[in-house]
Amino acid sequence: MDISVIVPLFNEAESLPKLYEWIARVMKENKFSYEVIFVNDGSTDDSWEVIEKLRVESLELREVGEQKVESSPVRGICFRRNYGKSAALYCGFKAAEGDVVITMDADLQDSPDEIPALYKMITEEGYDLVSGWKQKRYDNKLTKNLPSKLFNATARKVTGIQLHDMNCGLKAYRKEVVKNIEVFSEMHRYIPYLAKNAGFTKIGEKVVQHRKREFGVSKFGLNRFVNGYLDLLTLWFLNKFGKQPMHFFGLVGSLMFFIGFIAVVVVGSMKLYALSNGVPAMLVGVNPYFHIAILMMILGCMLFLAGFLAELVIRNSPSRNDYLIKSEI
Repeated sequence: MDISVIVPLFNEAESLPKLYEWIARVMKENKFSYEVIFVNDGSTDDSWEVIEKLRVESLELREVGEQKVESSPVRGICFRRNYGKSAALYCGFKAAEGDVVITMDADLQDSPDEIPALYKMITEEGYDLVSGWKQKRYDNKLTKNLPSKLFNATARKVTGIQLHDMNCGLKAYRKEVVKNIEVFSEMHRYIPYLAKNAGFTKIGEKVVQHRKREFGVSKFGLNRFVNGYLDLLTLWFLNKFGKQPMHFFGLVGSLMFFIGFIAVVVVGSMKLYALSNGVPAMLVGVNPYFHIAILMMILGCMLFLAGFLAELVIRNSPSRNDYLIKSEI
C-alpha cells in the first residue's frame, strides 16, 4: 500500500464527508493505493456514525491475491472518551500499513492536495519526515500567530530542528518512523524531535496551504502553549538523561552534599575559633546557616538516591536496548 492517511478528530462530523471525498479524489487522480484511518477521540456528536456511513458507502471490489473481495479504504478507531491527539496518533500509527504515512487534521484547514508532493519528498528525495509550514495563516494574530511564533522559536533553539511550524498537523512520514516512535502525553507537538531522538535525522519542511475553518470551533485553547513548554523541557530532559539519570541526579546531589558539608565545616570552624579566642558566639544549633547546610546535605543524599533508584529501574527495563538496532540481515 502506498499511503496511509491518519485523521485524528473530535466533534468534526460536519467536515468528515467533504474531507474524505477530497482525499479520495486526490488519491484516484494520482493512482495511489491508500487507506484513510479516522481516529475518533471520544466525540460527543455524530462523528462515529458518519465514519461508519463513509465506510459503507466506499465499499468496492478489490483484488486480494487471485480473488476479488469487497473492502473499503476507510478504517475507523473509536475511543471510549477523549484522550487527546497524542493518543489518537499513537493508535493511528500502530494501525497504519502504508509505506508513507500522512497525518492531517479533520477541520479542513489542511489541504489533501498537498499529499502528492509530500509523498514525493519521502519516496524520491529520501526524507524520513516532512512537516508542513503554514506560512500564511488565517488564525487570530494575537491569540494564535504570535504565541505560535514564540513557541516555535523556542522549540528550534532547544531541539536543533529548524522547522518554522513544528506543531503543524499536516506531516508525512516514512513508515519506519511511525513504527519506531512512541507518541505519549501531549507530545504530538514534538514528533519531529521524537523522530530525531530515535535516529531519523533527515527531516524536511514544505510550505503548505492553510485554509479557514468551515465548520465548528477550535478544540485548543491558550493553555496549549504553557503545556507545550513544559512538554519540551520534559523531552529535552529525557533525551539528555533518560538513559543515564544518575548523570543528572548524582551530579546535582553530589554538588549539593559537598557544598552543604563545606558549609557545616565553616560554621563549626568559626565556632571553635570564637571559643579558642574567648569571643562570644551563638550556638551552632541556632545558627541559620547550619540548618541550611544540613538541609543541603540531606537533599543531596536524596537526589543521589533518586538517581541510583532510576538507574535500577532502567537496568531492569526489558526495552532498554530496543533503540540500538537500525536493521539486520
